[in-house]
Amino acid sequence: MKIMLAPMEGVVDHLMRDMLSRVGGFDQCVTEFVRVVDQKLPKKTFYKICPELHTDGKTASGVPVRVQLLGQHAQWLAENAETAVELGSPGVDLNFGCPAKTVNKSKGGAVLLKETQALYDIVKAVRDAVPQHIPVSAKIRLGFEDKSLAVDNAIAITEAGASELVVHARTKTEGYKPPAYWDWIAKIKQHTDIPLVANGEIWNADDAQKCQEQSDCINLMVGRGALAMPNLARAIKFGDSPMPWPELAALLIQYSGYEIFGDKGRYYPNRIKQWCGYLKRQYPEADILFNDIRRLTNSQDIVDVLARQSSQ
Repeated sequence: MKIMLAPMEGVVDHLMRDMLSRVGGFDQCVTEFVRVVDQKLPKKTFYKICPELHTDGKTASGVPVRVQLLGQHAQWLAENAETAVELGSPGVDLNFGCPAKTVNKSKGGAVLLKETQALYDIVKAVRDAVPQHIPVSAKIRLGFEDKSLAVDNAIAITEAGASELVVHARTKTEGYKPPAYWDWIAKIKQHTDIPLVANGEIWNADDAQKCQEQSDCINLMVGRGALAMPNLARAIKFGDSPMPWPELAALLIQYSGYEIFGDKGRYYPNRIKQWCGYLKRQYPEADILFNDIRRLTNSQDIVDVLARQSSQ
């Protein structure tokens, strides 16, 4: 079984990847997307999105981090894929699943699921541009407004030479609303011979098992579930119990160390409040924490609240 940490723009940045990969259970991470329009981007753009390029394309705990690209022009995506690999990315991931309206309006992300030929052209161009030993993966949803092209899109991506395909088991229109249609991944699997990774609505080990059974897919990608339970990957792989709240509070303090001592203290209050929004799904204590810190704007004040909770 391989468990991947999903890319989530504005949430799973390099700090979060480092934190969650230290907790353990993850085999691979994917970056937030690098937006490609009509130019070859400078190296600094890739280093900003993926600082792990400075450390052999891995987090501090040794988990590989694959750069993700998003765009509509095959040749520009291919040229930027070359840059990502030259800088040390252990693979290239292509985003055909982002549901954001601003991205879709500029023909990026999930809107490309309407254009099967475009998917083929992009994957083929990127596959041809990078060395054969470098994996080229793609992430899709089941469709844009409906699932009518789900199988055709997967076949096109396979025939274009993709190494792996992550399937979020909902359409763009369905967004993140339950349920996830895991059985559709099993349908797709009947038409492709590349490894598939199931994604969507995996919040605990029971969900993971049901997803694997219904999708006929052993490999998983988790995103929001890992933010709601930071040791979710370990719970799935090794049967660990959910991380106790005092231990989790200590983890949030560690996260403050990254932000405060990394000269990003101004971001920490908002990031912790954002994280609480996910944590409260699994931990009632997170609701209490949010109420205690929601008016606080100083990072150290928030750390003091967490310190009290971690010692209880």
